[in-house]
Amino acid sequence: MIDVRRLAVLREVARQGSFNRAAAALRLTPSAVSQQVSALERGLGVAVVRRSTRGVELTEAGRVLAGASDAITAELANAEEEIARLASRRTERLTVATFTSGGQRLLPPALLRLTAAHPGVELTVLEVEPEESLPLVRSGGADLALAYHFDGPPPVRPGDRSGLTWTPLLDDPMWIVLPAGHRLAGRESVALADLARERWVHGCLVVGDLLDHYAAMAGFEVVTACRGTDYIFAQSLVRAGVGVSMIPQVALTADLGGLATVPLDQPCPSRFVGIVTAQRRPRPLADALAAALHDTVAGLPLPAA
Repeated sequence: MIDVRRLAVLREVARQGSFNRAAAALRLTPSAVSQQVSALERGLGVAVVRRSTRGVELTEAGRVLAGASDAITAELANAEEEIARLASRRTERLTVATFTSGGQRLLPPALLRLTAAHPGVELTVLEVEPEESLPLVRSGGADLALAYHFDGPPPVRPGDRSGLTWTPLLDDPMWIVLPAGHRLAGRESVALADLARERWVHGCLVVGDLLDHYAAMAGFEVVTACRGTDYIFAQSLVRAGVGVSMIPQVALTADLGGLATVPLDQPCPSRFVGIVTAQRRPRPLADALAAALHDTVAGLPLPAA
């Protein structure tokens, strides 16, 4: 049987890339770290690291173990928390990671549904992008993540070794946001080529790259007026006449004064929103919040074109 403590040492060696740095992080001596890894290799009968003057790298077997270590560590943390809860009968806790616009539009109504059914729950909400929220769920730092991806496959696929589950929540198509008096403001929809001469305000760096790709297919090059990282700010700049913007439907501001929103014709880029949970033993509160998020999405009003 694999010693969990030795597995934790290997995990830190993988993170740090050397025995010395792993020893410092674990408050052990480099010799003790080396002995733990050697004992792990003897027990398995295979090498898990390659040592060189440049540091330490994992073998294929080592990478498998290090990947499993994340899930094992999270499972143990989850078990400790559950045992402590049973011992003290303390308040149930739920930690949720979310991206900004999902936290503004989707999460609050879902949390209201959750707290109505579970009035004693203690909530913690972390505002992070998917590249940070997925590792948090995997490590046990969050119970559920509200995440997204753009064109292409989701960040979690069935059967992968992530230890995570991706549950689709909604397709979030891009809309064009224009100043209210814009020549295209009354259209039922617009083609991207209709906007070839416009200056663009980006509310997300990834959306800027996505727009470049679709604009190239439409035969024009994007002229950028602002490359920002906030959809609300981007729509404020559109209202001020700085340019036009491409915004996911969920991120459209509730205050449309001075703005016009128009859906895009196909081919239309889209953002895909989903719920990420761990594959380990389900947590009832995370399941309840996931159900509340689906109820919230079912009642979302469409923006006025």
